Amino acid sequence: MLFLGSSVHVASTGWFYTLDDIRSYAASRPWRFRRVPIALVLAGAATAALLTPSVVSWLLLPFFGWQFFHFQKQNLGIVALAASSGGTPTLRPAERRALGACGVAGICALLAHPALLQLRVDPRLERLFPLSAVAFGLAVCAGLALLARRPPGDRPAGFCVAYLVALLFSLPVFVFASPYAAVGGMTIAHGLQYLLLVGLVAAGDPRATSRMFRLAALGNIAVAGGAVLEATSHLHGAAPVGRLLFGAYLGAVMAHFVIDAGLWRLSDPFPRAFLAERVPYLVPAGLIPGGRDPDGPGLAARTQTTGGLRGSVSVARWVKPASCSWFSIPPAARRDVVAVAPGQRGWDAMAMRPPGTSRRRSSASRSAGADQNPRELTARIVSNGPSRAGGR
Repeated sequence: MLFLGSSVHVASTGWFYTLDDIRSYAASRPWRFRRVPIALVLAGAATAALLTPSVVSWLLLPFFGWQFFHFQKQNLGIVALAASSGGTPTLRPAERRALGACGVAGICALLAHPALLQLRVDPRLERLFPLSAVAFGLAVCAGLALLARRPPGDRPAGFCVAYLVALLFSLPVFVFASPYAAVGGMTIAHGLQYLLLVGLVAAGDPRATSRMFRLAALGNIAVAGGAVLEATSHLHGAAPVGRLLFGAYLGAVMAHFVIDAGLWRLSDPFPRAFLAERVPYLVPAGLIPGGRDPDGPGLAARTQTTGGLRGSVSVARWVKPASCSWFSIPPAARRDVVAVAPGQRGWDAMAMRPPGTSRRRSSASRSAGADQNPRELTARIVSNGPSRAGGR
């Protein structure tokens, strides 16, 4: 289980680079998805090979701090997905702060007791541990109070479970003295969460390849890469060549932190659209977690069957134009858009109004009657932008 939760889940990130959409998106952001990850692997390898194991042990303290911060960021993402899939409002700022404070308290406790990380260093921070325990308890109480303040309809069971898991995720650090009990369980839980999400994304891929083939490809990459990472993760006390491989392993793990921070950022248009296309039951198309429109208004039309009648009527709803246009573009065209729009506007360029729509339309053409073609109406309103839709 520890192998799956640590090395295999890190290696599974490599599977994303088999997807054309991800490679195109990475090409538009080379620093996050290419240059920085490669630099981390090279820097980690060189540092571990040139420095003595005792010095590297001290450098592992900030490394583990980053790792457990990464754990808590994923917990926040899980809670956001739980809110999105349940149609409830996403985390409020105070709730985010409570969850973040719990994670920071756990990190401080680990730095105060490096033995829980199996590090033979003494930073002389013993007094930080009880302070961290008090801070953790206060943050948990605040988080519970904030959850209780939500209206009953805004805290369904699934959201509450995800929220409480994130809130209490660092509890083993304060309860157990064994490294495996205190840290191993957190590592396994984090890794299995990640593998489940990546597996759902692979299973929901819209490409023509079979689902079993996609899952087999993910499994092979994750297990083979995980075996390599596992073999190099214990070479911290070896000869310089072995320590070089150990440093490369550390760099690969840090590259995983950096890549994931970009791929799962639901506030960005591409990750949101990517997940909405593959796991729409977790990320509804065109919506951020919480069911609100992501970035500003725009009118789009949809056809709705009337109750008890055979006909249908056209109704309007406010959505982001870029979200509508993204899902109406074939995958091949999406890759072309990524390739030509990596500049400062990034994915916002999808919302640009095409030429030829500067003339103000008549009131008749803006009406949303039932006798109009809803697809034509949607395309016309979305391309026109919010300032010309319905006179708004």
